Amino acid sequence: MIKNKDTVFGIRSIIEVIKSGKTIDKLFIQKGLHNETFAILWKLVREHRINYKHVPIEKINRITRKNHQGVVAFISPIDFYKIENIVPSIFESGKNPLILILDRITDIRNFGAIARTAECAGVDAILIPEQQSAAINADAVKTSSGALHKIKICRTWNLKLSLQFLKDSGIQIIGCTEKGDKNIYEINMQNPTGIIIGSEENGISEEYLKMCENKTKIPIYGTISSLNASVATGIILYESLRQRN
Repeated sequence: MIKNKDTVFGIRSIIEVIKSGKTIDKLFIQKGLHNETFAILWKLVREHRINYKHVPIEKINRITRKNHQGVVAFISPIDFYKIENIVPSIFESGKNPLILILDRITDIRNFGAIARTAECAGVDAILIPEQQSAAINADAVKTSSGALHKIKICRTWNLKLSLQFLKDSGIQIIGCTEKGDKNIYEINMQNPTGIIIGSEENGISEEYLKMCENKTKIPIYGTISSLNASVATGIILYESLRQRN
């Protein structure tokens, strides 16, 4: 029941995908779906903490008209990591960690471009939330020029707890925001550092800004008040690289 290499539909097909160990990026479930076979799938979804969303059947029908049985899964082309496992290994290798944290970056091409820049700048890992994040599919991988296969992507159900883990691990959290009181050239990024980039529409969430040791901004001299998220990421990452080198 495979529509293409990224999409699987049908309850039993998705059960087998989960059991095989493949990573499901997102699962759409028809609202009100209840039956004995689905109960088996639902148990696996909860056990594996798969990112799911209840949707009207019309949404699933737009994806496929075949016998989807009310469920469709999008298979991730990459593997995901746990930030709790990655950070100790970075320290053990003798490096000062550089972690990029993306808050509500939902545009696929923007995400791919950010990953490409991060890989080029030597970022150790990208931390993203399970919800309100771009789908990591073939388009994202293509836009990243393959960087998503090379850089470690860590997903978390609770970004606030993951940020606290980074802080407890001795990593300073820097928010790149137009609300910053210092520009990026005044901030020391030679130490273990996590940099948060927020969405272009809403910036960094207030609860995450409160966790930042420093809030920094990129100087703007023109009349447009902000930069594209991927461009802003490139600027601050390469300032970090300049300082470290």
